[in-house]
This record gives sequence, structure tokens and C-alpha cells, in this order.
Amino acid sequence: MALLSVGIPARAQTIYHYQDPSGTVHLTDIQTTSEYRPFFYFRIPKGADRAQIAAIIIKEAGRYGLDPSLVTAMVEVESGFQVRAVSPKGAQGLMQIMPGTAQDLKLKDSFDAAKNIEAGSRYMRQLLDRFGGNVRLALAAYNAGPGAVSRCGGVPNISETKSYIEKVKARYGKAI
Repeated sequence: MALLSVGIPARAQTIYHYQDPSGTVHLTDIQTTSEYRPFFYFRIPKGADRAQIAAIIIKEAGRYGLDPSLVTAMVEVESGFQVRAVSPKGAQGLMQIMPGTAQDLKLKDSFDAAKNIEAGSRYMRQLLDRFGGNVRLALAAYNAGPGAVSRCGGVPNISETKSYIEKVKARYGKAI
């Protein structure tokens, strides 16, 4: 009985899905093959206002014509949903916006969750427009900068950028 009274911390459980050739959707909590992709991956650290962050993502993604699942995946990869995250290179907030980009976007407080998600979503929309709606190139530009993508005419041969795209893709659960 004593063991039952010990609190077990809750943790997010990823649900994977696969649609077979006949159109049947299969769901599981164990990724048995690479065909199974995360269904809706949304891990937010304890203490964060989950409903508020989800609502902001849905609102801003809708405003800029983005899939909320894509923005959610980006936030998870960029900051792990840590509102006050700062990268070693100086990127800040949920969507890890560099100070120069924040200035261009007129983002005054990168640690304001709503303003950071709005600016990051707006920036992603600009990148999608610039790169003809190609999500892979827009993600590469979000990570490495649009100039790097334009110079090489595709995804730059930068391991961090390639890894970023793959991490977002894995969490997004859709082909990009």
C-alpha cells in the first residue's frame, strides 16, 4: 500500500499514427516502424500555462496561414517550450528569435510568449512566401538564415540546420 501512495510524476506520452494504403489509420504508443509518425507532439514543461501557449499558437498560426502543428513542432525544437530560453548564439524565447531578427520584426520583448510566437509565426510566413511555400527551405532559412538558403539554392550543408529540419519533421508528423 505504501508504494501506491508514492507520487509518480506524469509525463507526456507520444501517440504515433500510420495510414496504410487502404486508408486505415493505425495508432500506437510504441513506434514499431519508421512509418509511424508522431500524431500530435505537444510536450510543455511543468509550470508553463499549457492552455495559454496552445491558444497563442493556434491564434498566431491561423493569423499567418500556418499549420498550428508546424508551429508547435518548431517551438518544441527551438526552446522546449521554455519561455525564457536563450541559446548559446543569443536566440531568445519560445521561437528562439535572434536579436537582429527581433529588431527587424519590431519584437521588443522576446520573453513575452504571445509576442514571441506572433513574431516567429510572422517570420515563418515571410520565409514561406520567399521560398515559394517550400516548408523545408523555410525551416532551413529559419535556422540558418534566408541568405544561406538563397546562396546555396537549397538547404545549406550545415549539420545543425539539417538536424533542425529533421527534428521539426519528426514532431510535425508530416512530410516536409
